[in-house]
Amino acid sequence: MKKKIGVYICHCGANIADHIDVEKVRESIASDEVVFLSRTTMFACSDSSQKDMVDDIKKQELDAIVVASCSPKLHLQTFRNVAVRGGLNKYNYVQVNIREQGSWAHSDTPAAATEKAIQLVKAGIARVIESQELTPLKIEAHNKVAIIGAGVSGLRAAVELADMGTHVDLIEREHFIGGRVSQWGQLFVSEKNGEEIVKKLYETVIDHPMITLYTGTELIARSGSVGNYNLQLKITPRFVTQECKIGAFDKAIEICPVSVDDEFNFSLNKRKAIYKNYESEFPHIAAIDMLNCTKCGKCLEVCNSINLNQEILIENITVGSILLSTGFDPYEPSENEFSYKTIDTVITLQQFKRLVELSPNKLIYRDKEIKTIGFIYCVGSLQIKGDNKYCSRYCCTSAIHTAIQIHRKYNIKSYHMNRGIRTYGKQELLYTESSKNGDVYVEFDPKKEPIISKNGKQTIIKVVDLLTAKEELDIPVDLVVLVTGMVPRKDNSIADILKVPIGRDKFFNEIHPKLRPVETVIDGVLIAGACQSPKNITESLKSSLAAASKANSLISKGEIELEPTLAVIHIAQCDWCGKCADACPFGAILKTSIDGKEVAMVNNANCKGCGMCLPVCPTDAIDLIGYTNREIESMIDALID
Repeated sequence: MKKKIGVYICHCGANIADHIDVEKVRESIASDEVVFLSRTTMFACSDSSQKDMVDDIKKQELDAIVVASCSPKLHLQTFRNVAVRGGLNKYNYVQVNIREQGSWAHSDTPAAATEKAIQLVKAGIARVIESQELTPLKIEAHNKVAIIGAGVSGLRAAVELADMGTHVDLIEREHFIGGRVSQWGQLFVSEKNGEEIVKKLYETVIDHPMITLYTGTELIARSGSVGNYNLQLKITPRFVTQECKIGAFDKAIEICPVSVDDEFNFSLNKRKAIYKNYESEFPHIAAIDMLNCTKCGKCLEVCNSINLNQEILIENITVGSILLSTGFDPYEPSENEFSYKTIDTVITLQQFKRLVELSPNKLIYRDKEIKTIGFIYCVGSLQIKGDNKYCSRYCCTSAIHTAIQIHRKYNIKSYHMNRGIRTYGKQELLYTESSKNGDVYVEFDPKKEPIISKNGKQTIIKVVDLLTAKEELDIPVDLVVLVTGMVPRKDNSIADILKVPIGRDKFFNEIHPKLRPVETVIDGVLIAGACQSPKNITESLKSSLAAASKANSLISKGEIELEPTLAVIHIAQCDWCGKCADACPFGAILKTSIDGKEVAMVNNANCKGCGMCLPVCPTDAIDLIGYTNREIESMIDALID
C-alpha cells in the first residue's frame, strides 16, 4: 500500500481555475493520511512544473503521484515521463480530468464543479493507492508493411517507407495501379496530368529494391497481431504473360467476341474481355477479364503471349504493420435522381470528366455537339433524405476546375446550380477565374431542388435562385452534369477481415482526428487517403506520408513496446463458456486446455485492455491489469463517501 502520495492540482490558466476553486480542492484532500504533499500549479505541463514534480518525487521519496488537470489524452505520456524521471514506475501515476469532466462540463455551476473535482481527485488517490508497478510488454516486429491499395496514396506511402528502410508489399486488387487519379486528366491546383503523377510514382516503385508490387491481388485472411501479422493473398493472373508482337494485340482485341461496359470510362463505352487500359494506367501489360471471357480461344490464334490456363495462386506473407489506402467510389445516383438514367442528357461528373478526356477537338455526346452545360452540385452529399450527411469537400472545386477546362478547350458556357460554393484555400482562385469566364452561379434551397425536364430535344433546368430574390429560372442546356461526392468502396470486405472500425459516414475511422489521425484502434493497422474521409489528392498524399511515418516508427526498431493494461484470466475460477471470446472485439481471447481443463487464454499482443470481457464472465474469472476490481471498487467507494 502506498504511504506517500503527491497530489498536484492544475489551474490550466483560467480553463480550470475560473470555474473550480482549485485551492479548496487542495485543502479538501490535504488531510488524507496517504497524501504526503499537495500543491497547486498554474500549468502542470510546463517545464518548470515538471521539474518541480521530479524534485518532489526524489527529495520526498514519494510512492506515487496524482495530477488533476486536463484530459489524459493530451498529457498522459507527459506525466508518466515525469514519474520515470523522478525514479517512479510510470504506472504509479494517475491523471484526473477536472477540466473536461469538471470545469468545462459545469461552468455554469462553479460550486458544484468544485465539489465534483474534489470527489474525482479523491477517487484518483484511492486508485493510485492500489496501483501496481507494471512492466510494458515487448514483442518482436517484422520491419515490413503491407499497403492495401495502389492508388496515389498507397504508391506515395510505399516510396516513403522504402526510402526509410522498411520493406513494403504493395497490394492492388485491380490489374492496373493508379486508382482514381489514373482516370483524370488535368488536376487542380497543380495543373499536372493524372497520367504524369501515376507514371512517376509507378516507375519509382518498380525500380525500388525494397518494394514488391502485387497486382490482381486481394487480401482474403489475416491472423497474428501487430509486429507479426500473417496475411493470405489471392493472386489472379493476367492470363497475358508479356506484350504481344506489334499489331497482334490489337488484332486479338478486334476478334474478341465479348464486349462489356468499360468501367474505366464509367460505362460511357464498351471494351473487350481482353483489354489494355489507357496510357494513364500501369503496368502497360494487357489483362483478360475472366469474369466475362468465354475462353473461345480466338485471341490465341493471333497472340502467343496469352495463356488461358494460368491458375489463381494463394500466397502467405508476414508483415509488422498494415496500411489501408483503398480509396473511394464516386457516388452513383439512383435512377430518376435528378432524372439520372431517365433523361439521356443527364450524366455524372465522373462520366463527364472522362468524356472530356475522350474528346480532343469538339465535345460530342450522343451525336450532338455540346455548347452549354448545367452543373448540379451536392449530388450524394449533404443529403436531407439520404445517408450521406457529410460534405465531400472536393466536388465544388472539381466541378469548377472542369468548367474552366471546357471553357478553354471548347468555349462552352456553364451554369452552376449550387447550395453554397466551398472552394477552400487557394482553390478560391479557380472560382474567381470561372466567374470571369462568364459562368453563371445559381444558389438553390436544398429543400427545393432543381427539376430537370426535356422539351423535345432541349433539356431544361427549372430552379429557384436564392440570389435573385427566389426568382424561378428556366435554364436551357445541352447537357446536365451531376456533381457527385465521394462514398466508401462498395466492396468493403477488408474491414471485416481486419476488424477496422467504420464511422457513421461508413468510411474507416481513426482514433482521434487531431491527436491520432491515421491510427485505428487495431494496433499496427493504419489508414490513409480517401478511404478515411473525402480528401483531394494533396490531402490524401499528406495523410499517406503521416501513416508511412507512423508505421516506420512503430516497427523499424525490430520490437514493439505494448501497454501492460491487459485482461488476465484467473484459471481456478474459469470454466470455459466462450462469452468472453464473443464479447472481445479484437479476437484476443482463445480457448485452451490446461491440465485437461478447458479455459480462456488471452493473446497479449491482441488485447487492448478495453474491458469488454469482464462484465460478461459469469464466474468473475477475468481481471484487468491496471484497472483491477480492487482499484475500481476503491474509486467507487471514494466517490460515494
